[in-house]
Amino acid sequence: MKITTAVLLAFACAGSTFVAVAAAEPAAPPVQWLPATPEKLPRWRGFNLLEKFNVGKCEPFKEEDFKLIHQLGFNFVRLPMDYRCWIKDKDWEQFNEAQLKEIDQAVEWGRHYGIHVWINFHRAPGYTVAKPKEPTDLFTDTKTQEVCAKHWAEFARRYKGIPNSQLGFNLFNEPGNIETNLYVAVVRKMTEAIRAQDPNRLIISDGMQWGRNPILQLAEIHIAQATRGYSPMEISHYKASWVRGENFPVPVWPRPVSAVGCLLSPTKKEGSHPIVIDGPFAEETALRMHVMKVSTSANVVVLADNKPVWEKKFTCGSGKGEWKKAELVPRYNIYQNTFDKDYAATIPAGTQQVKIRVTAGDWLQISELGFKPASASREDVLPMNAAFGKKPEPFGYAPGGSGRVFRNLKYEDREALWEEHIVPWKDAEAKGVGVMVGEWGAYNKTPHDVVLRWAEDCLANWKKAGWGWALWNFKGGFGILDSERADVPYEDFEGHKLDRKFLELLQRY
Repeated sequence: MKITTAVLLAFACAGSTFVAVAAAEPAAPPVQWLPATPEKLPRWRGFNLLEKFNVGKCEPFKEEDFKLIHQLGFNFVRLPMDYRCWIKDKDWEQFNEAQLKEIDQAVEWGRHYGIHVWINFHRAPGYTVAKPKEPTDLFTDTKTQEVCAKHWAEFARRYKGIPNSQLGFNLFNEPGNIETNLYVAVVRKMTEAIRAQDPNRLIISDGMQWGRNPILQLAEIHIAQATRGYSPMEISHYKASWVRGENFPVPVWPRPVSAVGCLLSPTKKEGSHPIVIDGPFAEETALRMHVMKVSTSANVVVLADNKPVWEKKFTCGSGKGEWKKAELVPRYNIYQNTFDKDYAATIPAGTQQVKIRVTAGDWLQISELGFKPASASREDVLPMNAAFGKKPEPFGYAPGGSGRVFRNLKYEDREALWEEHIVPWKDAEAKGVGVMVGEWGAYNKTPHDVVLRWAEDCLANWKKAGWGWALWNFKGGFGILDSERADVPYEDFEGHKLDRKFLELLQRY
């Protein structure tokens, strides 16, 4: 029997307590609810559902999603929502009951299928990380704060009595450039409004700086916190237009991070040093150089065992040219143009050492190097950083292995992710803050093998830390269903395209 809105969701209000009248509903699937407190969140595992993510969509949530999430062994959903979906005629003080009942429905489907639900204001009155900006500022405008508190109070009233093991309130999505004291003051007001209706409701704040940093000041008001799993963004958001990911280098993981790609000419006071790559290059190798920015002019030479194998003079100017963008720098009255273009040299078999240097001109940035031996099926890519005036350290290239084909470079890996993104939050946990990863994932343009290696390191860290997580999203560009990746052999599953390898990785953690 299909659970319909009429059958499952005939809601009644007894005082301010949420009651679901469902005499005809089938037996619920067997589930085990996990206890949750502000000081200790369970290791929930699941997904974000985006039906009300933006006012331009505002679709009903789908029972199928809850059913499949349960069927696949997960127990959590976060509902990042736009408050404009549930207001009436653009009046933020009037609620659209039909829209609110669709959220009620999602909450009840979560209860039926054993899935904990987070209500999240992705766009709140006076606050959003998306476009367009809100016309008022939640963190400085008293009237906006009153309206936002009214919204949270309405959700608290509707769901009073639902156990914290089944429902939580995730206040605002990823506070960014906001003064911490202003943010904390608003969180206190929202918490008071919620607890006036439902004193025991589980409340969660995202961390500061887009979820990256814990907010220790919130521990005293007993709310949990959520972090993010989007680091490094060069992997998680490769070619994502909303963060200009089209300018990111081709992702690799583990990721070498210490290779310097800014080459200066002998005229610069900082000194001129080549990029040095030690071999041996056992077979002929195609060397690809992605040139980003050139200042004035730069003569570049590639040497194999100190013999030139490629040379080019880059010259900047106005208007159209070989570059993608011409840019005059008034301070110096020179052009520093963005080329954003690949150039190729051939390294002869038997070469012991390769050097890339600027012999004349000003300076040039190489954003990545690609190495493809003649017998190789794919290129090994090395992202380069643009640190100006820093001497490039020599490194080695050892093709044919898995993982770290570049020697003598510092790598970003599982251990580095732990130190940078887990340790600060473990300190917050020790002060009585429950923690979860509210969003994470990699966009569908990131190579799938890179996603799987990176995702496993993230998941292993979170399991070690004892934290739950929610992938962004279930269906779509970050998800396990209908993600439209070009390099995945999808499996037909319940009318959708399933990324089986990614699913099985998630199920292991």
